[in-house]
Amino acid sequence: QVQLVESGGGLVQAGGSLRLSCAASGRTLSRYAMGWFRQAPGKERDFVGAINWSGGSTYYADSVKGRFTISRDNVKSTMYLQMNSLQPEDTAVYYCAAGRSSVVTDEYDAWGQGTQVTVSS
Repeated sequence: QVQLVESGGGLVQAGGSLRLSCAASGRTLSRYAMGWFRQAPGKERDFVGAINWSGGSTYYADSVKGRFTISRDNVKSTMYLQMNSLQPEDTAVYYCAAGRSSVVTDEYDAWGQGTQVTVSS
């Protein structure tokens, strides 16, 4: 069973940057795709982006494309979300998730506890 722990959230002004980390343990995570999601207050959880097992393929929601970058370090069993040009609408709890296969699908079977990102205007 895999455990995921997010970190790096916080308060930032609009236009600023943050880098989130997702540390994994308990599974050979290098074999699996991973994803980032976010949930704003009163809204459903939304897909932010995903990365395949090697890091060679990444996918992003239109709302973050060009501003956010996902990467991973399989040696450290850690995935990252670099967020630039942050806007107030990016305010949410951000979650990482582990997929069920090496390629990106819409199926995830392990989730972190989330980290809060707040962007002030």
